[in-house]
Amino acid sequence: MKAQDVMTPSVISVGPDETIARAVRLMLQNRISGLPVIDTTGRLVGMVTEGDFLRRAETATQRKRPRWLEILIGPGRMADEYVQSHARRISEVMTAEPVTIDEDASLEQVVTLMEKRRIKRVPVVRGDKVVGIISRANLLRALASVAAEARPASTDDHTIRERLMAELARQKWAPTGLIDVMVRNGVVDLWGTITDERQRQALIVAAENISGVKKVNDRLAWVEPTSGMVFTGPDEPTDLPRAS
Repeated sequence: MKAQDVMTPSVISVGPDETIARAVRLMLQNRISGLPVIDTTGRLVGMVTEGDFLRRAETATQRKRPRWLEILIGPGRMADEYVQSHARRISEVMTAEPVTIDEDASLEQVVTLMEKRRIKRVPVVRGDKVVGIISRANLLRALASVAAEARPASTDDHTIRERLMAELARQKWAPTGLIDVMVRNGVVDLWGTITDERQRQALIVAAENISGVKKVNDRLAWVEPTSGMVFTGPDEPTDLPRAS
């Protein structure tokens, strides 16, 4: 999928010379937490979000510090904070030069950008024009759509085992030399030893994602490195004959 496949094309925006009260009303009416700021020529000039309105004089939430700390941070930063809490126009509180993404960008690129910049939404542009916006909600809808299309397929046991082993071979965390996989009537038994308890759930998830798997039995053992104690999986049978 690309950005254009999941973006919201009808972008609700605000102008840089509009009031903060106007932006707040738009956010509340449309149940959104951020707005692109677009000038009269259609050019994106900033982003304004609910975070820009947390510290406001109207609600008596402007930042207050001890006198000694004010001396340390200096007048410049205090002046910036005064503008943020008292300004009336969008241009005075918005984030200028916001990050954007091209409409042909992959969803992986979108998510990587969101994580790196710690943002919840990103405008989608074509040239210097905004053609859409992608928020975390758009990504969740894309996931729901893909999940709804997935259907369990009828797959024989041999194919299930082959696909699972191939998947584990691609994962650097998987202790492929220490585990074995048995499949019978679509039920996967995971046997062997893991070197980290967190590998247990990852192995189960990998098996559950193989088409045709009906159930996964966790029969994995983990040896705690400090004490040497052995912790077995919840599905480990207790009635197996012991070696004499």
